[in-house]
Amino acid sequence: MHSSFDITTLFPTDFYRFVVVTVFSLLLGLEQRIKHSSSNTSTIFGTDRTFTFIGILGFVLYIIQPQTLLPFMLGALILGGLLITFYLKKINTENNYGITTIVLAFITYCLAPLVYTQPHWLVILLVVVLLVLEELKKPLYDFSQKMNNEEFITLAKFLVMSGVILPLLPNQSISPIINFSPYKFWLAIVAISGISYGSYLLKKYIFPQSGVILTGILGGMYSSTATTFILAKKSKDIDEPRKISAAIILATSMMFIRIFVLALIFNKSIAYHIAPAFGILFCISLITAVVMLWQDKKLQNSPKNPVHIENALGNPLELKTAFVFGVLFVFFSVLTHYVTEAFSTQGIKILSYLVGVTDIDPFIINILQSKYNVTEGALAIAIINAVTSNNLLKMMYAISLSAKSIHRYIIMGFSALIVLGIILAFL
Repeated sequence: MHSSFDITTLFPTDFYRFVVVTVFSLLLGLEQRIKHSSSNTSTIFGTDRTFTFIGILGFVLYIIQPQTLLPFMLGALILGGLLITFYLKKINTENNYGITTIVLAFITYCLAPLVYTQPHWLVILLVVVLLVLEELKKPLYDFSQKMNNEEFITLAKFLVMSGVILPLLPNQSISPIINFSPYKFWLAIVAISGISYGSYLLKKYIFPQSGVILTGILGGMYSSTATTFILAKKSKDIDEPRKISAAIILATSMMFIRIFVLALIFNKSIAYHIAPAFGILFCISLITAVVMLWQDKKLQNSPKNPVHIENALGNPLELKTAFVFGVLFVFFSVLTHYVTEAFSTQGIKILSYLVGVTDIDPFIINILQSKYNVTEGALAIAIINAVTSNNLLKMMYAISLSAKSIHRYIIMGFSALIVLGIILAFL
């Protein structure tokens, strides 16, 4: 048998590690050169060659005595003295207190022990993060200027919800009759809040003045019903019926993705059951929106100024929102249990149509988390029915709140989804 050729056996392992340290140190130094070449700073500790020498110095002093690390520690003290001297001079000459270059130089010095002791992917990730963070100085500053104290409190809430409260809650059912536990209850809130919070941040900070179409896409990740409300009302001020209608349909398209993601999180088996139906519904809604946009572009005689829609969606982590969701979740847990016990499969199918007039997320997550005496196929049909019923509700909202010019587009778009949803549920 012929043994496969391994290029790593050509040279000692230390050779490859030396090359890695040298290349990574050079990259960090080159980034410093690019950064300082466009600035007016005259006091620079070093760039490409200096950082490469620092990395090589750390490598040499580390491999001399890797057991005790005495040479490496002594080198760190000497390098620290040099960096402190440079920093003091920088303060005196330029009144500049930034220490980014100094910290980066110390990290470069530590590359050798990292390469020797840590997985390669971790070292590569570290260097990539350093390079990206250096280039993101201005965008991060601009982003921080947009944030206020309330947003940091909101972020702290989400971290507490997901990282502190959730792991502490028991996962044992509180009742032998209803499969409901505090952990499942809070996990549902965290999952919904996480998706909605991500959409909220994108809408508020990345696309603060997004157009109609982007509002529909991002809003659908948050809440397709709320987005339908907002866009339908906006149609009275914006004379672009096809574009507004397309944005409303796109919000519903994102609803299919959001629910499917939740299904993957809570119950992969049911997710696979609804995947074909949701795939068809998503494609039809997307095609409908694209056709409307194509007609809008084709029929426009003169280009219009882009319309910006401010972020009208509320904060998804408000206590009121979580409370309403929690109440609905508990309510549907109890109601669904007794309906399935009394009427079995037929009962949960009828109930799924009725819940469309409310927030369907608590009902759907309850189905995904709980165990009922019905088949997974029946539960998948219940989810499709709930979505279909909710689409009917959104169509009624859109017609009642919008300008007459979009009514026919809304009726055509939602009617196709409603009829198709009914057919798919029977199939």
